[in-house]
Amino acid sequence: MSKTEPTPFSPEEIAAEGIKPEEYQEIVHRLGRHPNKAELGMFGVMWSEHCCYKNSRPLLSQFPTTGERVLVGPGENAGVVDLGNGLRLAFKIESHNHPSAVEPFQGAATGVGGILRDIFTMGARPIAILNSLRFGNLEDARTRRIFQGVVEGIAHYGNCIGVPTVAGEIYFDSAYAGNPLVNAMALGLMETDEIVKSGASGIGNPVLYVGSTTGRDGMGGASFASAELTDNSMDDRPAVQVGDPFLEKSLVEACLAAFKTGAVVAAQDMGAAGLTCSTSEMADKGGVGIELDLDLIPARETGMTPYEYLLSESQERMLFVAQKGREAELIEIFERWGLHAVVAGSVIEQPVVRILYQGTIAAEVTATALADDTPIYKRELLSEPPAYAVEAAQWTSESLPGCDYQGIDVQGKYKTWNEILLQLLDTPTIASKQWVYRQYDHQVQNNTVLLPGGADAAVIRIRPVDAKPQECTIGVAATTDCNPRYVYLDPYEGAKAAVAEAARNLSCVGAEPLAVTDNLNFGSPEKPVGYWQLANACRGIADACRQLATPVTGGNVSLYNETLDSDGNPQPIYPTPVIGMVGLVPDLSKICGQSWTNEKDLIYLLGYEHPSLSASEYLATIHKVVAGKPPSVDFELEKNVQAVCRYGIRQGWIASAHDLAEGGLAVALAEACIGNNFGATVKMAVSESQRLDELLFGEVASQIIVSVNPDNSQVWEAYLQEHLSDYWVKIGQVEQFGGDLNILTNDNLSLINVKIKEISSTWSQAIENRLIPNHLGENH
Repeated sequence: MSKTEPTPFSPEEIAAEGIKPEEYQEIVHRLGRHPNKAELGMFGVMWSEHCCYKNSRPLLSQFPTTGERVLVGPGENAGVVDLGNGLRLAFKIESHNHPSAVEPFQGAATGVGGILRDIFTMGARPIAILNSLRFGNLEDARTRRIFQGVVEGIAHYGNCIGVPTVAGEIYFDSAYAGNPLVNAMALGLMETDEIVKSGASGIGNPVLYVGSTTGRDGMGGASFASAELTDNSMDDRPAVQVGDPFLEKSLVEACLAAFKTGAVVAAQDMGAAGLTCSTSEMADKGGVGIELDLDLIPARETGMTPYEYLLSESQERMLFVAQKGREAELIEIFERWGLHAVVAGSVIEQPVVRILYQGTIAAEVTATALADDTPIYKRELLSEPPAYAVEAAQWTSESLPGCDYQGIDVQGKYKTWNEILLQLLDTPTIASKQWVYRQYDHQVQNNTVLLPGGADAAVIRIRPVDAKPQECTIGVAATTDCNPRYVYLDPYEGAKAAVAEAARNLSCVGAEPLAVTDNLNFGSPEKPVGYWQLANACRGIADACRQLATPVTGGNVSLYNETLDSDGNPQPIYPTPVIGMVGLVPDLSKICGQSWTNEKDLIYLLGYEHPSLSASEYLATIHKVVAGKPPSVDFELEKNVQAVCRYGIRQGWIASAHDLAEGGLAVALAEACIGNNFGATVKMAVSESQRLDELLFGEVASQIIVSVNPDNSQVWEAYLQEHLSDYWVKIGQVEQFGGDLNILTNDNLSLINVKIKEISSTWSQAIENRLIPNHLGENH
């Protein structure tokens, strides 16, 4: 068997694979020769940021990754935590940002398909999907097209495969114009001690290719995901995969059945970099080699070259290492589900990835060179914050017009506090996302306990396959969180705030936070400001996760999220480190949502501190100013507030709980009123030095509003005094169904008085109204 003779490549050909000149020289040094076309492509995808984290790996090493319940941490397809009673939860988050920018429907759909494969590859049955989405301004026609396409893609894949989409978050800001963020998170339930790993082993064991056929779709998707978006990015549509959720449903069942046989030694899904990534990572993790014959791979197109086979990211494909002699048993399972399953290679002793094609060696590279011993860039960190952050930090509320009990002058026009509250509720970032989640089947599998929009986190019943719903008393809660404006203005504090908010949201439904999966969405790390943002955000995540005892079990890094402005200059997105967090609900009868449930219940504010307008939604939306320092998290107070909230829920004292986030106290109160249409009367103390807009719309960490039945108030307040000291205050009570939201000062001066019907209508229709052509003066 002869080896295909390689030929040197031009600088343009090398750059087209995403390889830097110095990296190409390193490839030549390692091989002892020039690579051929297939090998060059293999290095291009495996040495991309998307696959090897060459700019972020040193920063990720500071994350805490171990904990009492952590069974599998970073390095596998998904993290796994112990839920007790022989049950385990697999979970992971990943991005599909660039594909969704050029082909929103398929980009988002295949993002869902890819994260689900990460889950069931571990041997877990998928039980829930979440997402974290960022878009530009909805007044922009292109943004609306991307937004609608992404939502339709998520809905299509999740609904067809039969996994509920239970929660998520969506932000709209011009910083994401042209470069949306589509982060998909999935959860899966394991009922066995046998976690399926991805490291190949057993010299001579067969390598099985299973699932769909291989085509030319998704070519070079990993390299595409590691480059900046440009005006030519629409030409990269072939780099966007095409998904088939019905085929993946069959793949789920076939894989889980195959794992039960005990004949599967290792498994890896074919996501980014396809066959190249799956073979090299499986071989490297096992310290062995893999030989694969491309002539045996089921192809959907004719005339495919080794380069195309190896870089294809066709969806719904897996690679297995099987026990020798049990191949037929596994093949029969997949054929029963109408799927391809062939022995395409074997595990070899020499630690290389050897690719055969038409009787020749088409590629041969050491597995470690592709999957582990990759370039690592330790970049120099700015010694001082960049100018934009220094300038923003100097902002104070003294630069705003003065305000009175009725309202404030906004850019030459007087607005009442009622009008400002309604304007904030009409802001797409704050407004109801029901237009989105009504397209998702969030109740398939019949285990969704708290529905989207009704609570600060999703709650899913943990139901083993053979159990009846009434027999299942424990659940898991899940959330995704990040305020990107906070991170932009102060990456360290903003990242800490994202972790704290995720844990707070879990605590608001009564769940004990367990662990984190993170998705780091940033601009170019090759630019000093971009790397400064990334490095400080990672430091913030690490510190916050240690403080809250929520280890990181894995995640995803998406860099080079930049688009060209009208002058052709690349503009990065807001740095957006999305935190996906899961928690344990020990008793599903002791949970609560965010909305008032009973008239005359008492309303309490936990974590009572002075709020600030710095970095707030009010400042950005009403006054068009993005400045100030975001709230700094006091972790002792944060932990105490969350613990008190969880205890109150589990004791049955708390009827509803909702954290204060964008829009501050007034928006949180309005949201608590809207869900069940109850009014509320709230009285707040105002100091002489405090601005009224700070009181109403200022933001601060570690705050939760709860409602409590008056019969429980005495024992509840005694508990609060013991555990929160002075960091709580009783602020009012729930009023009649269909009533008003009244916010007054302690001396009965009215600040806000608005009917629930009006705030509900504004809040619920804000996004849908912006999608109606007439609303925007368009002609169709």
